[in-house]
Formats: sequence, structure tokens, C-alpha cells
Amino acid sequence: MANLYSNFQEFYDELQITDTKRQKMITSHNNLRTKVKNHFKEKHPEYKPSFYIQGSYKMGTTIRTKDDECDLDDGCYFIPKPGVSASTLQNWVMDAVTGTTDATPSHKNKCIRVQYAAGYHIDLPVYRKSTDNYTEHPELAIRDSGYEPSDPREVVVWFQGKKKDNDALVRLVSYLKSWTDTVRGFMPPGLAMTILASNNQKKHEGRDDIALRDTLKAIKASLDILFVCIVPATPYDNLFADYDEDRKQKFLEELDKFIEDADKAIEEKNKLKASKLWRKHLGDRFPLADDEDDETMSSLEKLRAIGKQVTAGIAATAKSGLINAAEGVKNIAHSNYGEE
Repeated sequence: MANLYSNFQEFYDELQITDTKRQKMITSHNNLRTKVKNHFKEKHPEYKPSFYIQGSYKMGTTIRTKDDECDLDDGCYFIPKPGVSASTLQNWVMDAVTGTTDATPSHKNKCIRVQYAAGYHIDLPVYRKSTDNYTEHPELAIRDSGYEPSDPREVVVWFQGKKKDNDALVRLVSYLKSWTDTVRGFMPPGLAMTILASNNQKKHEGRDDIALRDTLKAIKASLDILFVCIVPATPYDNLFADYDEDRKQKFLEELDKFIEDADKAIEEKNKLKASKLWRKHLGDRFPLADDEDDETMSSLEKLRAIGKQVTAGIAATAKSGLINAAEGVKNIAHSNYGEE
């Protein structure tokens, strides 16, 4: 059984945003905030925007994609509620950030996106509230459908509770996000993988490979019962609601393939072969291990070996009480495994 714990640790480090890129991204988001505030002060002085970083950056689960891209979500809030349409409010924010980079900002359905040549983008979802009281849920501006209740703070608070004294969860989410980034296309978004991992986490101290495999199996079992992924925050929407049967089956088939190879990798004694199985699903950044066998036997393997010695009549009990085949009082061979 190949123990690739060190490879998973190295892989997790490889997925992290570099300090240089992180600093550039923070500087950019501060500049955007200043531009939006100045724009509204000049063009729409009756509205004063405030901001809140949300999403994976706030939760500590942001990864660099295989294209070396990353992002930051910075919610733009208007209190009290502006009496304009959702698309108009989004357009005002877009006007404020236009010209920040050479690329024209993108007006997405749920945010304004500013792309940077340094390999990251910043999304500005736009919200409105009547007051700054946290008991009131904000409304998200959606270009095609108006305003809808949405509370990203609740998601952050929920995940902070899940990851408290649980660093393994953050690593699991990062591995799963790398998997979806490797496959792409029909795969669920990062938030869905965060929710699925949090609700189905299986822990195994010192073995991220086993923890990941067991978590994948738990996710599969839960989805076989009910194919849903409910966001644990207002409006408690189902992220799989718009999946047609084709997309659903493709994802489940990919999940089955990952589980199958994870089983093989964990049972494989050769470290290089095991790492290649993980790499198929986690991407080329997963480090290849040395071409050597892991001689460390698991507890189950040790018990099986002892059992074979006993049934073969070659086992002996040493003074320490340990059963072995070399020294001590010879055991009587038997095949009595208990009565029914």
C-alpha cells in the first residue's frame, strides 16, 4: 500500500496562490474599490458603495487553475436600496471600473468581471439592502432577472464553522477543485465541491489519499440517494437544479472513475504507479513519486499475514505476546474462526 502523504502535501502547496500574485490581486481589488467609490461620489452621490470579500478567497479555498489563473470575489453593496433596475446598477459599477485594464470588463449575469494580464480576475457582484443590519439578507443584482435574495456572508460563516480545527477539510476541497479544473466542461463549480466535501468529509489522520478516496465514496453514496447540492445560505438554492440527465450522468461517471482509480492507487505498492493513478484525475501538477515499493504494511495487512502463519501452522508466540513465525512457543494450527 503506497503512502503518498508527502506527495499530497507537495501538491496542496503547488495549488496555492503565490505571494506575489496574491499581493498584486489585493492591490488591484483595493484600486477597484477606490475607483467605484470615486465614480459614485461624482456621478451618483446619493449612493455610497461598501464592500465585502466573499467566496473561496474569504473561505481560504482558492486554488490556481492549471492555466495559472485565480480569482477574487468582492461584493459591492448599496445601502439603502437604489430605486433602479438590477442591470442599471450593474452598468453603473461597470462604468466605474472600465479603463482599469486594457481589457474591457465583462458584464456577466451575476457580476462585473475585471480581467488582469497577471493571471487573475476580480468579480464584482452587486447587492442592495435597506439597512446595514446583518439580520436583513441582501439582494443580488442579476442582469436577466432583476434582484434576488442572496447572502454570501452566510456561506462564509457556515464554512468557517466546518473548517474550525479541521485543516484537512481545506485540503480536501482544494484537491476536489483541482479535479474539476482538470476535467472541466460538465463538472460542478467550486462552491458545489466545497459543499459536497464539507457534508461528506471522511477523516484519516496522516493519509490524505485515503481521506480523499473515502470522501469521494461518501459523496457518491449521497448523490445516489438524492442528486442535489443545496447552498447552506439564503436562498438555499440547489446548484444541481439545472443539470440535465446527460450532464448528471457524465459527472457521476467521472466520479466513479476517480473512485476506482483511487482504490487502485491506495492498494498499489509501487509509489510511482500509484502517483500516476492520482495524476489522471488531479492533473499534471500532482508530483510523481519515486519508482519504489512502499514496504510499510498496513494494520490489516499485518493481521492477514499473522492469520496465514497461524492457519499454516508456522506461527509462534514470543514472550512479549507477539505472534510471529520465528521464535517463541509454537502455536497449534487450526481453522476455528468462531461459532455461529
